[in-house]
Amino acid sequence: MARFDTIQLHQSGAYAFLSVPFCDMIAFGVCIALAIYWRTKPELRRRLIFIASCGLMDAAFGRFDYLFNNNLFYPCLDLLIVLGVTRDLLLGRRVHKVYLYALPLLIVGQSLAAYMWRSNPSWWQGITHAILL
Repeated sequence: MARFDTIQLHQSGAYAFLSVPFCDMIAFGVCIALAIYWRTKPELRRRLIFIASCGLMDAAFGRFDYLFNNNLFYPCLDLLIVLGVTRDLLLGRRVHKVYLYALPLLIVGQSLAAYMWRSNPSWWQGITHAILL
């Protein structure tokens, strides 16, 4: 779609936005791969699949113009994951270690994706042009 948006619709910045779906695919893939690896540990697997599922919601949050134009769709995703943290706190009186590792890593990845999308550095332009051409 980025290639179509750029070539057919003559939109600028479509290549820069690729950082968001790439970040989402990496996060989803890593969470699901780890859930498969730890399939015999239901406590880990359940939380990893929950985090991966929450990561798919950025497209839904991105449909709200205010959230999308202000980069607030990623904090909305993180708030969904915080609901899982809250559930753990209420039921088990502690935060599970999956959240302690995954949430900071997700926030770093999301921040990097938003930076690459909004500032579109030259090195990112080179990568996207190599991928799409």
